[in-house]
Amino acid sequence: MRLTFLGTSAGMPTTERNVTALALAIDDSRCWYLVDCGEGTQHRLLTCRYTLAQLKAIFITHIHGDHIFGLPGLLTSASMQGRIEPLTICGPDGVEPFVRQSLACADVHDLPFELHFVRSDAEDFTFSDENFAVTAHPLSHRVPSFAYRFFEKTVATALDGEKLKALGVPRGPLWGQLQKGERIVLENGTRVSPEQVMDPAPRSRVAVIGGDNDQPELLHEVLLDADLLVHESTFTDEVFQKVGPRWMHSTAKKVAEAAARAGVPNIILTHFSGRYRLSPRAGENSVEMLRREAQEYYQGQVELAEDLGVWQLSREGQLVGLND
Repeated sequence: MRLTFLGTSAGMPTTERNVTALALAIDDSRCWYLVDCGEGTQHRLLTCRYTLAQLKAIFITHIHGDHIFGLPGLLTSASMQGRIEPLTICGPDGVEPFVRQSLACADVHDLPFELHFVRSDAEDFTFSDENFAVTAHPLSHRVPSFAYRFFEKTVATALDGEKLKALGVPRGPLWGQLQKGERIVLENGTRVSPEQVMDPAPRSRVAVIGGDNDQPELLHEVLLDADLLVHESTFTDEVFQKVGPRWMHSTAKKVAEAAARAGVPNIILTHFSGRYRLSPRAGENSVEMLRREAQEYYQGQVELAEDLGVWQLSREGQLVGLND
C-alpha cells in the first residue's frame, strides 16, 4: 500500500506545504484513490506518478475549504484530459451541492464522465471495489468530519506445488485453470477445486485516514486491527494550551496516546499549522517538535508527512519512506 502526500498544511498553504490531499494506491499500481482535495491538488499531481484518467474514487473527510476547494478544478482538468470513466465522490452532506454549484457557476454543464456522489455520513455507507472495502467513522470537529478505514482486498493466486503433486495434478494447462479459479477433473475422475491447492490469500493491510478531529480516541475500535493511522496533528500540546480548543484540532500528544492505546504500529502525522517549518533552525517552531512530542507517548513508528513524500506500507505492516 503506497501513500503519496499532495498537501500537508492546515488551513492555508505555506511556502513549504500545500493544503490537504493524499493519494493512496496498492503498491506500484497506477490506479489510485484521493483522500481530500485542497486547492492546488492538481498542481501537485503534475509532479507525481498519478493521472486523473486512472483515479478510481475520491473521499472527502469534511467540507472545510482546505479539504475541498480543489475539487472543481481537478474535475474540469480531468475532462480536458479526456477522462470518460464515471467517477465516485464519497463525502458528507455539502460536498455534492458545492461541486455541482461550482461547476454550474463556471459554465461547466456537460462533463464527459458521470459523477456519482455517495454520502459518507449515511449510517449504511460502504464503498467497495476490487482493491478496497472502505467504511467511514465520525470524528469531532466544527463540522461533521470522518475518518476512512481502507481494508485491502486480497485473493489467493499462488498454487501450492506439494498439494498439486499429492493430488496427482500434472503440470500444464490444468494448473492454469486452477489458478483462474476453475474446477478441474483429472483423468481418473478426481475432482479438484482451487481451494484445495491454493496458498492462503496474502494478508490484508488496513489503513485509517482521518479528517480534522480533536478526539483521536473516537477511533479506538477502528484502530485495533489497523497497520497505519494517518491523522492530523495541527499543534503541539504546548501550543494547544495557548490557542485553546475552539479550532477543534488534534495535537501530536493526543494522536500518539490514541495510537498507543489501540496498539497501532505506525502513525503518520499531517495537517500541520503554518507556524511549523521544516528548517531545523526553526527552534520551537520546527516541525520536528511534533515528532518528538508523539514519541514521548508512543513507542511505534512516527513519521511526519511532507508534500510529495511517499511511504510504502509493506505486506508485513512495515512503513518505509520511499523518498529517503
